[in-house]
Amino acid sequence: MKFCKEYRQYMQGKEETLPLLGFKKLKKIMKKCRRDYRCKKNIDGFHNNQTCPDHCPVCDGTIFPSLLKDMSSVVGSFNEQAQKLLELHLASGFQKYFLWLRGNRQSDHTALIQKGKDLVSYALINAIAIRKILKKYDKIHDSKQGQTFKSQAQSMRIEILQSPWLCELMAFLINSRESKVKSEKAPSFEGCNLIFNDGKPSLTCEIFESIIKLDIDLTCSICLTVFDPVSLTCGHIFCYMCACSAASVTIIDGLKAAEPKGKCPLCREVGVFDGAVHLDELNILLSQSCHEYWEQRHQRERVERIQQAKQYWENQCLALSARNQATSSS
Repeated sequence: MKFCKEYRQYMQGKEETLPLLGFKKLKKIMKKCRRDYRCKKNIDGFHNNQTCPDHCPVCDGTIFPSLLKDMSSVVGSFNEQAQKLLELHLASGFQKYFLWLRGNRQSDHTALIQKGKDLVSYALINAIAIRKILKKYDKIHDSKQGQTFKSQAQSMRIEILQSPWLCELMAFLINSRESKVKSEKAPSFEGCNLIFNDGKPSLTCEIFESIIKLDIDLTCSICLTVFDPVSLTCGHIFCYMCACSAASVTIIDGLKAAEPKGKCPLCREVGVFDGAVHLDELNILLSQSCHEYWEQRHQRERVERIQQAKQYWENQCLALSARNQATSSS
């Protein structure tokens, strides 16, 4: 596990502000498990295709609970810091002053870009670390329990590559790189890009010598394009109006009014609408990259939004009138 040393070097000095995976500890656990398992195989005469033994110390509540705790800590801290950074970047002048008074004093644009770059790198190197730990686990135990755990982590929404704030940070870095007003001294981050394949947009990020390549599809699976994007808690991206339609709510009520049992139109996961994140930086990026299409879609949606708002208030007036009549008659 040469990556273990690289991971520790990367995280050196960052432990005070960012949690890290117990990579070294988990490596020691797996080494011990491998020695014990080989010894047991020799004694009991297990075959090479034997799965992990029932009383393996790794499976017996050691490595997976530890990894689960670390992953929750990593993704929680990443989401919190990314949200604060983007909140500060998109804030108005008065809002920035208010946030500054609250203690978030990194208002300098160059500092925000550097912070965003560090957070994206942090997310990706932790994703690599988790992938390597689980791959090593399955190799040692000749099992697929590591992949099963990965699927469980995704369903629990603690897989860092699922975070909507990672998508927003990538869009923020591309917007900052392309901005005409950026300072020449501002740090450049070339790892993130917006690309189009057959007219369909996607965000890509490739760093750490291409050890991992992240590719986020930006196509709404309902209308097959994307406009005013939101990310559901399962990680899938939709147009805001498409998401409202799928959740059977109006744009006036918003996604927070969706039923708790509402399902993602793509993966069918339950309860994904309430914590949806509006992707403002991605919205800016796509509007600048597809200006003509964006304007046409904006005009179409404006008409539809006005119609929905009109219908909503007509229904409210009718409901109020019915209540008044009922009160009068009683």
